Amino acid sequence: MLNIFLIFEPFPGCLHQNGCDTGFGHGLAIELDKQGFNVLADVFVPDSVASLTEKLSPKATVFRLDITKQEDIDAAFKLVNEKTKVLHALVNNAGIAVAGHIDWTSMEDMRKVMDVNYFGHVAMTKKFLPLLIAKLDSRIVNICSVAGYLTLSSGSAYCASKYALESFSDCLRREMVPWGLRVSIIEPGFMRTPILESGPKTFEDLWSQLSSDVKERWGEDFLKAGFDTIKHNPLYKYAENPMKVVRNLQHAVMNTVPCIRYRPGWQSSLVFFPISHLPTWIVDWIFSKLDKSPHAPAGVSQQLKD
Repeated sequence: MLNIFLIFEPFPGCLHQNGCDTGFGHGLAIELDKQGFNVLADVFVPDSVASLTEKLSPKATVFRLDITKQEDIDAAFKLVNEKTKVLHALVNNAGIAVAGHIDWTSMEDMRKVMDVNYFGHVAMTKKFLPLLIAKLDSRIVNICSVAGYLTLSSGSAYCASKYALESFSDCLRREMVPWGLRVSIIEPGFMRTPILESGPKTFEDLWSQLSSDVKERWGEDFLKAGFDTIKHNPLYKYAENPMKVVRNLQHAVMNTVPCIRYRPGWQSSLVFFPISHLPTWIVDWIFSKLDKSPHAPAGVSQQLKD
């Protein structure tokens, strides 16, 4: 994760972005730096400080920030407030994912995803809001997901966090109308970013993380089939170029009239969005076919025997 503050010379203010160690934020930081923004970027991984600094101009500043810690956010605000009293934009991009059925996912992982993907962005927004509403036509850009309006199996934690961020963004946009603050939402599908690599890398990794009662309840055969379904999802195979998201982010930051919602790529606009408008029972049927396992859960098999 990385947060970036970007100062655009023609604007009477600056832009702060979070979540740029890799992926969308990383690409956006580089692109906007080339276009004349002064970038103040914060990263989650310490090693990312040096690696990102090398890719940005000398006027850029890169530092570490954990958006789940209020003391880090306070320190970031102090740094920015010393450089400027006005922000042109805040881009909330930091995110993590945990894949797996609800019964397989620990409460610790559930909370971690929500802390980063939702509460962290809420905390950043609330902290920097005074600098944003200090001028007209500032904007907040929140990177959500198709998972924010269409729930995917084995994605309960991630989808819940994105649904929350979508709702928060809609509420914020309506509340900020008197201030002229624009709020945009980015809803990408599967993109070729490191977040696709999150979670267990092998079935053995997944199996080792589960409690004994979960293993007994679901059984190794069903769990392995479920893991294979997650890892071999065709939408992963045809994940799109993340620069499609970066271009939408640039538009949201720089255009005088940014869109309320952006759906970059064919997956978001031609697959997920149309499916989300179908009757619920049809959506359930589609996903039941995609998620169908050749094995029943061990507990179900035992009930049939009894």
